[in-house]
Amino acid sequence: MANKLLEFKNLVTEFKTEGKSVKAVKGVSFELNKGETIGIVGESGSGKSVTSLSAMRLIPDPPGEITGGEIIFHRNDGLEIDLLSISEEEMRAYRGNDIAMIFQEPMTSLNPVFTCGDQVVEAIILHQKVSKKEAKEITIKLLEEVQLPDPERIYSTYPHQISGGQKQRVMIAMAMSCQPSVLIADEPTTALDVTVQKTILELMQKLQKERDMGIMFITHDLGVIAELADKVVVMYKGDIVEQGNVWDIFTNPKHPYTKGLLACRPPLDKRYTFLPTVSDFMKVDDNGNIIDNGISVSEFTKDLAIPDSDRKAKQEKLFAKEPILQVKNLKTHFAIRNGFFGGVTGYVKAVDDVTFDVYPGETLGLVGESGCGKTTTGRTILRLEEPTEGQMIYKGKDIATMNAEELRSFRKEVQIIFQDPYSSLNPRMTIGNAIMEPMQVHDILENDEQRKKRVEELLERVSLNPSHFYRYPHEFSGGQRQRIGIARALAVNPKFIICDESVSALDVSVQAQVLNLLNELKEEFGLTYIFISHDLSVVKYMSDRMVVMQEGKIEEMGEADKIYNKPETRYTQKLIDAIPEGKIEDIKKHLENKGIKVG
Repeated sequence: MANKLLEFKNLVTEFKTEGKSVKAVKGVSFELNKGETIGIVGESGSGKSVTSLSAMRLIPDPPGEITGGEIIFHRNDGLEIDLLSISEEEMRAYRGNDIAMIFQEPMTSLNPVFTCGDQVVEAIILHQKVSKKEAKEITIKLLEEVQLPDPERIYSTYPHQISGGQKQRVMIAMAMSCQPSVLIADEPTTALDVTVQKTILELMQKLQKERDMGIMFITHDLGVIAELADKVVVMYKGDIVEQGNVWDIFTNPKHPYTKGLLACRPPLDKRYTFLPTVSDFMKVDDNGNIIDNGISVSEFTKDLAIPDSDRKAKQEKLFAKEPILQVKNLKTHFAIRNGFFGGVTGYVKAVDDVTFDVYPGETLGLVGESGCGKTTTGRTILRLEEPTEGQMIYKGKDIATMNAEELRSFRKEVQIIFQDPYSSLNPRMTIGNAIMEPMQVHDILENDEQRKKRVEELLERVSLNPSHFYRYPHEFSGGQRQRIGIARALAVNPKFIICDESVSALDVSVQAQVLNLLNELKEEFGLTYIFISHDLSVVKYMSDRMVVMQEGKIEEMGEADKIYNKPETRYTQKLIDAIPEGKIEDIKKHLENKGIKVG
C-alpha cells in the first residue's frame, strides 16, 4: 500500500455528440506504483489518451464528461485524494505539481510567442514560491538535466527555432520542473526519429530512477513498451482487454487483440510474405463482441518467412533490367536570406551530390533522420522542388530539363503519396471528387460517369466502401485517409510512386494493413516505388535496396538485408541500434536492471 501512487477505479468517460453518447472509457481499473512504468497500448480510439486526460481533469466539457469511477492520488503524507471529487481550484494545485503530463505534439503544447525558457519559468513560479531569478536558475539547470545543448541559448529561443526532439526535451523539463510524483507521457516519441526517441526514453528512465517517479507511458508501439515498461495495460475501444507484467504479456499474450498488436510489427530478422494484422487473430461481430480466431502468434507466422534463395533469385531478375530512373550528382540547395528584402547569406545543402538508380519493379528505400534530405530528394525528382545541379533521367529523358507539357505527362506516370493525408486532401472536396480530379486533369476516360465508376473500383481496391464517394476527409480515420491518398495516386495509372513517410503517423496495426496494400498493388499494377521513411525497420521490410542518407549525402547504399546485418558506417549502425525491437532478451535485461527476476 505504501508504494501506491495513482489508482484508477472503474473510470467512465463519455462524449455527447448530436444527441448520442459515446463511452470512450468504459470502467477502466489499474494502479501505478512508485518507481514503476505502466505502458498503456492500443490503437487510435482505444481510449488510452482519454484515460490520461481524465487523470489530469483535462477532458473538454462539453462534449466530454467523466461520468463514473474514482482516480485516487496517494500523497506522500499518506492522504488519499479522489481527483474526480475535488474542485477545479484544488485540482490546479495537483496538476503540473504532483501529476505532470508530456503531450504527443510539443509544437502545439508550447506557446509560439514565448521563449522556451519563459514557459518553463512560468510553470515553476505558478507552483513554487520562488523569485523569477531563482526560477530562471532552476530552468537552466533543468534544460541541462534533459541534455539540451547550450541551455543558456535554448532558454532564449522560441519553439520554432529548435528541432522536434529538442522541443520534446523542453516539454520534459517543464513537466519535471516541480518534481512530480507521477509523469503521464502521451505518445511523446511518435513523431521522432528512432535515434532521438532512444535518447528521450533513456532520459525518462534516468529521471525516474533519480526521483522514484511513477510513469504512465501511452503508445501504440509495443517495441517501445518492451524496453521501458514494467506493467502493460492493453486497451481496445474503451475497455482493458488484458493487463499484466511486461514479461507475461510479451511471452504469453492471452487476448487475440494483444496477439495481433505483437504480430503486426515488421520483423527485423526475416522477411514475411505479408504482415499479420489484428483481424488475423480476431473478428468483431455485429454487436461489437470479439471472437477469438484461436491461433497463436508463432503458429500464424511460422510459414510467412520468405526463403533467402527465393528473395535472391527475384532480385537477380530485377537488377538485370535497365534502370527506370537514374539520379546523377543531384544537388538541391536552398538560399538563406537576411531579412525580408535581404540578400543571400548562405545556402542549406538539403541534397548534396546524390547518385542512385531505380530499377523497374523495385522498391528503393530512402532512410535517415529528419533533415537528412530524403524528402527533398523525392520532391526534387517530381520537380516539386527545383534541382540546383545534376540529372534525373526517367526513361531516357532528363526531368530537370522537361518543359511544362513534358512535365505534365511525366507526373501522370510518377505519383506521390504524402506523409499527412489530411493536409494533402482538400477539406471542402468529397473524397470521390478528390480522386477523380487528377483523372480529369489528365483526360483519363471519356466522361465523369466513367471516371466515377473507376473511382468506386479504386475505393473498393483499397478496402474502402464505394458509397464513401460523397463523404469528406474529416469523416475518415488516419488509416482510411492514407488509403484515399493511395487511391488518388493510382487514379492516373502511374508506373512509379514515391511514398513519402506514408505510414509514419499510423498505428502499427493500420501501418501493417497499408504496407500489405502497397505490396499487393505493386504486384498487381507492376509499380516501382521509392519508399521514404525515418523508420529503418519499415524501410528494411519494404525495400529491395536501401539508401541511407545524412546531411544531404548518401552514407551507404545496397541490398536492404545486407545493410541491416552488416552496416558499413557508424551512422547506419547508430540507426539500427536505436530501433526498439521488443526482443525477449531486451525485456529480461530491462527488468533485471530493476531487480526483477524473470524467465
